[in-house]
Amino acid sequence: MRERDDPGVVGRRVQQLRTEQGLTQRQLAEPAYTPAYISTLEAGRVRASDEALRHIADRLGVAFEELAVGRPAHLATALRLRLTEAQRTLADGKAEEAAGQYTALLAEADTHGLVAEQATALLGLGECALETGELSQARDHFERAEHRLAQETLPSRVPAVRGRAIAHYLAGELRYAVYLLESTLDELNRGGLHDPDALLLLYASAIGPYMDMGAHARAAQAAEFALALAPQAADPTLIARMHRSVARTLLAEGRVAEADASLAKAAELYRQLQLRTELANCHWMRGYVCAQNGDLDRAEAELRQALTMLAQTRAALYRSQAAVELADVLHRRGKSAEAAELLNGVLGDLSSERGAVHAAAAHRLLGIIAEDSRDTEAAEEHYVRALSLLERAGAAGDLADLCRLLGDLLRRTGRVEAALDAYRTGLGHRTAPGTTTLGPAPAQPPL
Repeated sequence: MRERDDPGVVGRRVQQLRTEQGLTQRQLAEPAYTPAYISTLEAGRVRASDEALRHIADRLGVAFEELAVGRPAHLATALRLRLTEAQRTLADGKAEEAAGQYTALLAEADTHGLVAEQATALLGLGECALETGELSQARDHFERAEHRLAQETLPSRVPAVRGRAIAHYLAGELRYAVYLLESTLDELNRGGLHDPDALLLLYASAIGPYMDMGAHARAAQAAEFALALAPQAADPTLIARMHRSVARTLLAEGRVAEADASLAKAAELYRQLQLRTELANCHWMRGYVCAQNGDLDRAEAELRQALTMLAQTRAALYRSQAAVELADVLHRRGKSAEAAELLNGVLGDLSSERGAVHAAAAHRLLGIIAEDSRDTEAAEEHYVRALSLLERAGAAGDLADLCRLLGDLLRRTGRVEAALDAYRTGLGHRTAPGTTTLGPAPAQPPL
């Protein structure tokens, strides 16, 4: 509860309620206090003790909080219930509607100084903004939530830190996203703050940036820690998210069946929780797994299912990213025209600040399609754009392959020196993937 109002404010509040109920000062005071004490209190010349204020509140038939801070009884509980309803609205894929609910709840929590509820509303607004792809707004909401929780323990602040990291990751700022996640993990583990939910959330969230940076060993380690923490976690949503993220690492290690099983577990949990966006992401990742394993028929079906579900949730950024994965499968199945149309349709939703890695993937694939149709000028333009996006994001794993494609194109068109420069750039990113962009690994959790 926030600090009590000034004696003058409390006194006027007591006098107003007493007068409204037709009570005299003697009736309000007895049997524990005197009418003179009530008169002094109402005049604001004395700061009532908690015991005295509870006596007066009982005589007036109101809650202690209502006298102390002017807050209606049970307001905090009612706000938390409505916050849960907003969370369910967001889980049902109605991000814009949920944002409206969270905005109203934030204003109400601000009015009554309910810090925990303010932070919860801001976290919800951040998640809504992530869903709709408004990444700068998402960062602002998460930063404000973290500020509200400044006096709380680090595990309490972890959802806000993780939200900021994901916003930076989706904007293509991989190194900073990893810095946020790793520094928080390090502080938790070194400080002995063994909170399974907080650790699981951070490790699962780090897998994506690690993979995109080419830091496969660190991604595998994060996955192992996440799997070890899962039985201790109380939140099934975190467990489901963890299974989806871990699948990526399992696939990189060639453990396809285990990756598919991990995604199946996540999908079932999300289906039970009715979290449509996350369930759509599970179909997306299953499609990715199938594509890497050569099962293109099933990959296309899973990715189309993901797109359909994401279209229902209005999760524009995630929808655009899934569309890039689907376009890759379509191209591999000989449907290049459909793939190009899909890519050109989503490039407007992607940029260096919004989904940079997938924007680069879209340009890379458009370059390959252009090469197939012998349009070398368009192919080179797409490769160069992709290279710029990946260099800014620090996605080392994809940079090396792209430099090879660009080098091959330049060599075929007779520009040998330029081709050599492209190959050298690629070789630089193939050297110890991830080690040039990451510092020491964070301290390990006390498992």
